[in-house]
Amino acid sequence: MIDLYSAATPNGHKISIALEELALPYTLHTLDLAKSEQKQPWFLAINPNGRIPAIVDRAEDDFAIFESGAILVYLAEKTGRLLPSDRRGRSQVIQWLMFQMGGIGPMMGQANVFFRYFPEKIVPAIDRYQGECRRLFRVLDGHLRDHEFLAGDYSIADIANWAWVRTHRWSGVEVDDLAHLQRWLEQIRSRPAVEKGIHTPPSAIDRDADDEQAQQFAANARQMVEMGQSRQGGV
Repeated sequence: MIDLYSAATPNGHKISIALEELALPYTLHTLDLAKSEQKQPWFLAINPNGRIPAIVDRAEDDFAIFESGAILVYLAEKTGRLLPSDRRGRSQVIQWLMFQMGGIGPMMGQANVFFRYFPEKIVPAIDRYQGECRRLFRVLDGHLRDHEFLAGDYSIADIANWAWVRTHRWSGVEVDDLAHLQRWLEQIRSRPAVEKGIHTPPSAIDRDADDEQAQQFAANARQMVEMGQSRQGGV
């Protein structure tokens, strides 16, 4: 049995999707990020970085793993699925996984902060991060022109990138002109395990919407950003 410590974020949903795809039994523990539960001593003992997601593999002497990319690799290697065993195939998957970890995730995360959450609208910052998201999306679109999935068969690389790219509207970035990326987004969304994974836990909002509930979510996130700045001696 695996304990999953998570929240309704792209990084969190990466792991719940993988667990569903791999049919691994797990227990979900949803952390309230607004209450800083991820900073409590009991959780820091699992993940010293105080971020979600993290897992504890009870079948392996309560082995704890943090960082979503590391968790995906661990789960794939544990089951022998979603990650090829040959050196070349494995490398291709890891390359696209790192593309998400070092590019898609950080750039979309910063776009979210400046476009949705930051108390001031700093246009150059918004343009910078949305522009970089668009560039990365074009990289994906170009690659997917000639490939059904990112690295051979469906893999943890697809799961990692999809969990973020699907939320592109929340970052203020459209993909209407990226036909191959759209095809891939729709194809992966049609998988039953993916549909279940993105509702484990369910999001408080529809990230494609801009209704009152979404605006309240953004306001709460903005407050978290401001609190974080205050703790760091910022504005």
